[in-house]
Amino acid sequence: MKTIIEPFKIKVVEPIRMTTKEQREAIIREAGYNLFMIKADDIIIDLLTDSGTAAMSSEQWAGIMRGDESYAGARSFFRFEAKVQEITGFKTVIPTHQGRAAERILFELLSRPGKYIPSNTHFDTTRANIEYRGGEAIDLVIPEGKDPQNLHPFKGNIDLEKLDNFINKVGPENIPLCMLTVTNNSGGGQPVSMTNIRQTKEVVSRYDIPLFLDACRFAENAYFIKKREPGYADKTCKEIAREMFSYVDGCTMSAKKDALVNIGGFLAMNDVELANQARNVLIVTEGFPTYGGLAGRDLEAIAQGLEEVLHEDYLHYRIRTVEYMGEKLDQIGAPYLKPPGGHAIYLDAKTFTPHIPAHEFPGQAIAYALYVEGGIRSCEIGSIMFGKKDPVTGEHIPPPLELVRLAFPRRVYTQSHFDYVLEVCAAVYKKRDQLRGFRFIEEAPLLRHFTARFAMV
Repeated sequence: MKTIIEPFKIKVVEPIRMTTKEQREAIIREAGYNLFMIKADDIIIDLLTDSGTAAMSSEQWAGIMRGDESYAGARSFFRFEAKVQEITGFKTVIPTHQGRAAERILFELLSRPGKYIPSNTHFDTTRANIEYRGGEAIDLVIPEGKDPQNLHPFKGNIDLEKLDNFINKVGPENIPLCMLTVTNNSGGGQPVSMTNIRQTKEVVSRYDIPLFLDACRFAENAYFIKKREPGYADKTCKEIAREMFSYVDGCTMSAKKDALVNIGGFLAMNDVELANQARNVLIVTEGFPTYGGLAGRDLEAIAQGLEEVLHEDYLHYRIRTVEYMGEKLDQIGAPYLKPPGGHAIYLDAKTFTPHIPAHEFPGQAIAYALYVEGGIRSCEIGSIMFGKKDPVTGEHIPPPLELVRLAFPRRVYTQSHFDYVLEVCAAVYKKRDQLRGFRFIEEAPLLRHFTARFAMV
């Protein structure tokens, strides 16, 4: 059937406050043109992120009522631990309050000046945690991953030749681990193939370098492998996920993505000694090892969400929704990163607004217009998030891609909501020549996109 139906029924609703264009112009101006700074009540369709924005199921809410809030050894932890180990196979599971907390613990132990962490593409919090400790985050995605129009089925793959050359260039003793982001969020939600994961492990094993996954969207990546990689069509997504994890030594996970919850994460690994060090950091900064900054009810919700996210009816609906949006954007003519990824549509800001140079943030111009036109909140993933200044000349160094991410919260919006988003995209695209760039008024040294203020050029 061509019509996408949501594989769930709606039991509870939340009202959306409708605003006028004039109201939205005043709201975003007051927020310093930063969509992170706008109150949620002033948003009509919120596509800022898919992190922590999911609608939980009746079974997850039931689990919340069953949550054991004991300080130590709560049964909710053991259910959570068992579910993570069932999927990943890792010996040690350490809960944290969200993914960046797991990253902070890992890189507090392993990142320091003179150390390098190669990846296909690091996401913003991963990069920030590496650099905050003095290390250097290195992106080595394949060339196809930097071409928005290339239809390579696994554009999230790491370039194996570049990885091998980089290890030899800086020395394996200066690389405490290699990391693969699945799916590759900063590269357009693009998947990584099973072959690439396995071959990456083969490369780093020659140098005795551990391999970790940033596993936020492991289930979506597993579904892409099932649909696109030969030999996996008859395997379940759970079997595919288990194989993915079998090739790596550990992972960080923001449960706010593919565990379908509003808070939580974990750090998991096979290295018992490193895990013991991580637990010590956890106790000081997050909480006791069996709750890690989370309530027992949240651990219950994560365990149930990890079960539900691997249901193939759900994954088909999830991935097909993104494909549907891409097909409709093709009809409009609006450029986006192809093929559509797993959790979002990424508008290609360079092509969308070629008259706005990178240092004037074309993605921000589009994000501003989407909000004013239709109350849609999106996220710039380009020169604001990943751009840098030349330390000598001060000139702007843009990232390979200038994107605007429309991230789809899980089980939140219906097809009519997405059709509305498409109408707004069409309206903005028609008057794209009128869009203007932006410049910074205030910016923080790290993760500046969260709190920066702008002025229109």
